Amino acid sequence: MSDAIKHECGIVLIRLRKPFSYYIEKYGTPLYGINKLYLLMEKQHNRGQDGAGVATIKINVPQGSRYISRYRSVDAQPIAEIFNKINKKFRKVYKENKDKYHDADWILENVAFTGEVLMGHLRYGTHGNNEIEACHPFLRQNNWRSRNLVVAGNFNMTNVDELFNKLVELGQHPKERNDTVTVLEKIGHFLDEENQFLFEKYKDQYSNNEISEIIENELDLQRVLMRACKDFDGGYAMMGMTGHGASFVARDPAGIRPAYYYADDEVVVVASEKPAIKIAFNVNYNEIKEITPGHALIIEKDGSYSEKQFIDTLPKKSCSFERIYFSRGTDPDIYTERKTLGKLLIPQILEAIDYDIENTVFSYIPNTSETSFLGMMDGVEDYLVKYRKNVIQEGKLKGEELDKILSFRSRVEKLVIKDAKLRSFILSDNQRDEFVTNLYDTTYEVIKKNIDTLVIIDDSIVRGTTLERSILKMLDKLEPKRIVVVSSAPQIRYPDCYGIDMSKLKDFIAFRAAMALLKESGRENLLDEVYDKCRNSINILSGNVENHVKELFAPFSYEQVSNKIAEIVTPKNCNAEVKIVFQTIENLHVACPNHGGDWYFTGDYPTPGGNRVVNKAFMYFMEGKTVRAY
Repeated sequence: MSDAIKHECGIVLIRLRKPFSYYIEKYGTPLYGINKLYLLMEKQHNRGQDGAGVATIKINVPQGSRYISRYRSVDAQPIAEIFNKINKKFRKVYKENKDKYHDADWILENVAFTGEVLMGHLRYGTHGNNEIEACHPFLRQNNWRSRNLVVAGNFNMTNVDELFNKLVELGQHPKERNDTVTVLEKIGHFLDEENQFLFEKYKDQYSNNEISEIIENELDLQRVLMRACKDFDGGYAMMGMTGHGASFVARDPAGIRPAYYYADDEVVVVASEKPAIKIAFNVNYNEIKEITPGHALIIEKDGSYSEKQFIDTLPKKSCSFERIYFSRGTDPDIYTERKTLGKLLIPQILEAIDYDIENTVFSYIPNTSETSFLGMMDGVEDYLVKYRKNVIQEGKLKGEELDKILSFRSRVEKLVIKDAKLRSFILSDNQRDEFVTNLYDTTYEVIKKNIDTLVIIDDSIVRGTTLERSILKMLDKLEPKRIVVVSSAPQIRYPDCYGIDMSKLKDFIAFRAAMALLKESGRENLLDEVYDKCRNSINILSGNVENHVKELFAPFSYEQVSNKIAEIVTPKNCNAEVKIVFQTIENLHVACPNHGGDWYFTGDYPTPGGNRVVNKAFMYFMEGKTVRAY
């Protein structure tokens, strides 16, 4: 994606199912779990670079021993900083107590980060300052092990104010309104109640020490989540660890945010992406399972595990935008989907270049769009095969003309190269624009001036600013006749509220195009009408809330919006004709049949909170507010 967008966080949970001594004996190190945690986090580094955090739980260590460890970092390289600090502890032990290094009981009692339950989190902050306090995991502490709670996740809640008020109604005094703290306290409250329920049940039958052990064995995390999460509206893959070693990963009822797991007799592991699990544990993709939406993978203190439903499910709406761009493309399903997205664009591309493949150069904007580019070129070759077949069957060409047709190949060049070494600390808008213009390099002297058409494919076009300020200016210097920018994603018209940092309508080039079309067609009165509808809908807390912003796009065809976008992003004094080709919604569903979360493109949000957010976002736009709507 040429426009920089922050997106979903990454999660990791590991449960070692054997005694800690087993891993020391088999793998020769007390660092087995930590090493796996590090690898899983590094292989999901694409999901978060604003910060990172890890936490571990030790099961059944003696009283007086610390059993919860946590590090968080907002360093420029947070994963490296955290694991360097952890490894330093083990190097010190090896140096000073080498004879104890392989003693499982001693290590567990004396060295931090040696537990059987391990959690890792990678943060992409969608709002707020990038401070250590914003980093997961969050910790809720208590002297009873079973009341301790560590929480981290990949989520955004759309109804934080409502959840905050619920905490107040429960008698709490929350100190913050952010969704992570709210989620932690809501689950923590019902974890406390579950503990108290079991205590009351057994207090006349056993001693307090005995009751503590009973609670840890009988505590029902499914019931805790059923009570705590019933009011949640958002997309989430949320993981938690209790102090006694039970853990869970809960997935939202529409399956918006991803969560996958693998289990064998040694480990249970959960991650946001399948390739990370495959690489870390060398397993086949078909052994990695998806956590069912509306269910939690619950791992008990004894290491047994199962998926349990904790909330009514909704129609599955896994995020398609994640498939298009954010997830690691080595996942075989994602790789196939991205290639298909590129291939399905061929009819539109051929029309945009007037079917003149001989005078067209195909390329892509690095680097994540390379897979859709490969699919696009497969489609071009399929077209050429049919074209050659028709020519041969007609029998009109012979000799050199036939040889030319048979040997003809499409032209592919790497035209756009991002200079990764450049970093900007420039504050002036004018200077920044000049900097962005030089952020990309291009390959010269491969284009036939005023003859060739350039086709450049990108994953998606969100704001369009990089196209306008940099890429199109740069490509125009090559003096092509026409530049066709192709987006493997449809037009992004609506904000996200489930974890991707796309919350302000005015930032979207498609929304700007709709505003321009409304003005040109004399329909500006529609803005006030939609504003009134949005304002009236904000106070509706139950029932079906409509997305009224759809009405702003309704008067115009898909092609009209695309053409207006092309007009807006075309730089002044650009000599080449500029066209924009967007993926269609229909083809998106063909390419990603199992991931129907398309609210960015259609405005069809999977939860009521999504419609409230988009309506509020338009209200803020009309009122000139620059804050996000959730």
